[in-house]
Amino acid sequence: MKTFTIKSITLALFAVLSSLTSYSQISKAEIIATGLTCSMCSNAINKQLKSMPEVDSISTDLNTNTFTVYFKKDSDLAPKVLKNAVEKAGFFVGNMVLTMQIPATNFENNTAKIGNATFLFIDSKEPVANTSIQFRVLDKGFVTQKEYKKLAKSYSKYPSYATDNEDMYHLKAI
Repeated sequence: MKTFTIKSITLALFAVLSSLTSYSQISKAEIIATGLTCSMCSNAINKQLKSMPEVDSISTDLNTNTFTVYFKKDSDLAPKVLKNAVEKAGFFVGNMVLTMQIPATNFENNTAKIGNATFLFIDSKEPVANTSIQFRVLDKGFVTQKEYKKLAKSYSKYPSYATDNEDMYHLKAI
């Protein structure tokens, strides 16, 4: 009887402590896709995004080619996975806005770490810890080619911006 009680108390304590641990997470992504010509194109992207286990739901605006992707709680997902899903469907990302929450413990020198991804916050104040904020991804492949050329000139003071590091993302608060 005592071992059962000790095991159940230990299990309950572990559950409580693990629920208190907070880390960075992306709760929503708004993706504007380019190259779509019809509703079947939209359907192809929708299928790719829905097939991801981290995705909870998707809403689509066919007028603006915007896909709003909601993620399951505590999912750990890098923006490149979403970009790859859109490209696998045969299209491109023209704009991506992430809604994310960053605990103070994960933020240092204008950077934050989420899983294997590193996020560098450009031209923005330090995000307020534990509040959801929208950030626009400014890297190549997440904006149109024309806009990327303009941004490359503007952000030349950030040496990491010009590199093709797939695990480094440059974000600007909206």
